[in-house]
Amino acid sequence: MRKETSTKNMVLGAVMTALVIVFQLVGTYTTFFGPFSTALALIPIVIGSALCGVGIGTWLGFVFGFVVLISGGANLFFPFHFWGTIITVLVKGMACGLAAGVAYNLLKKFNSILAVVAAAIVCPIVNTSVFLLGCAIFFLSSANGIAEVLKLQVSGFDVFWALATANFIFEIGMNLVLSPIIVRLIGLRQIKN
Repeated sequence: MRKETSTKNMVLGAVMTALVIVFQLVGTYTTFFGPFSTALALIPIVIGSALCGVGIGTWLGFVFGFVVLISGGANLFFPFHFWGTIITVLVKGMACGLAAGVAYNLLKKFNSILAVVAAAIVCPIVNTSVFLLGCAIFFLSSANGIAEVLKLQVSGFDVFWALATANFIFEIGMNLVLSPIIVRLIGLRQIKN
């Protein structure tokens, strides 16, 4: 039985990996707010974290970060700090997948709806928070240069805060709107097991 569950998780993890890639490519090439790609991949990350666990959630977050890097979603930052860009993008992806899985696992015993909503909220919060932390560590000295490239009238850390706010609101809104669908998917999987 354990091998069957492991195989199901691997197959579902592979499907979620494909969805992360597709969702993030769509998000990268249909930016809604400023120069940042919208993290549409957070949706399958939350689903994968809830259905398959923390390990798959972390993997999905890594894939999300990797797609952002190779698709050009982080090109604005590369000239200012190459390694800082790679570290920030990969760590924020992995951290949001990990956090979504942990939040779901902590609360699923009490209430599956609460667990999904918590994972859907925690995922974009961690994604944005780690992005802002990475900006503070690697790009604060370049903030004015980044503002010039973007033709923004703000300076300092406000550059990053302004750019991240609209994306964050969109991402958390999408996750919350889609939470009932996620709950339904989890319910279907539990019925099949």
